[in-house]
Amino acid sequence: MTSAVARETLLSYCEQLLRVEAYADCAPNGLQVEGGSRVKRIVSGVTASQALLEAAVEQSADMVLVHHGYFWKGEDARVVGMKRKRLATLLAHDINLVAYHLPLDGHPVYGNNAQWAMALGLKETQGFLGAPSARIGVRGVLPEAQTGVALKHSLERILGREVLHIPAHEAERPLRSLGLCSGGAQGYIAEAAALGLDAYLSGEISEQTVHIAREMGIDYFACGHHATERFGVRALGEHLADTFGIEHCFVDMPNPA
Repeated sequence: MTSAVARETLLSYCEQLLRVEAYADCAPNGLQVEGGSRVKRIVSGVTASQALLEAAVEQSADMVLVHHGYFWKGEDARVVGMKRKRLATLLAHDINLVAYHLPLDGHPVYGNNAQWAMALGLKETQGFLGAPSARIGVRGVLPEAQTGVALKHSLERILGREVLHIPAHEAERPLRSLGLCSGGAQGYIAEAAALGLDAYLSGEISEQTVHIAREMGIDYFACGHHATERFGVRALGEHLADTFGIEHCFVDMPNPA
């Protein structure tokens, strides 16, 4: 039989598990919109879009757990339009909104990048990128070297979407040492190249990413912002359900970005 847990118990557990205080982030981590004081059912997803909120209402969720929440630094503070509708939905149905951004990228077990590395079968993994006490990326080695074409196919199978591969060289070469960081972390490609890694994987690509890959001799794979950030929130939701005996459902809202 499913039980219910106090919201504050869940929040305190997540704050310690994810080491929230270690990360300097651009949005508040943890509780963003207060709902009911007890949680029986969590709906998780990448982004707290209106579609995800409506799915949570349909499933009578007490908490929505996401990677991309609200109240980003520099955004319009007014509660109008899209923001008003989203907040009205949460408040009308007494649903808690809980978001973890960088702490969920960097967790060594339940994080986006740790889970992605595990799906790829990376060995000898370690954190890299960011402050020493708050690494957000993962580096490691494949069990066996793969060509860029083979790795692209593996990524597409894991992520369920097309992957863009920018080879460092015209001729195929074996790739074994990889660095990865989900979402919009393409800007770290130079750091990955400086470490001598064969390839760097992230979600998005910028115009300059192509030139850096070619000139610094590192293959780059753009794997999708949304696709690479489904791992962590799902893993965390499942862990909370197992730990506290509550219900959890991950809802994937299709997003080509």
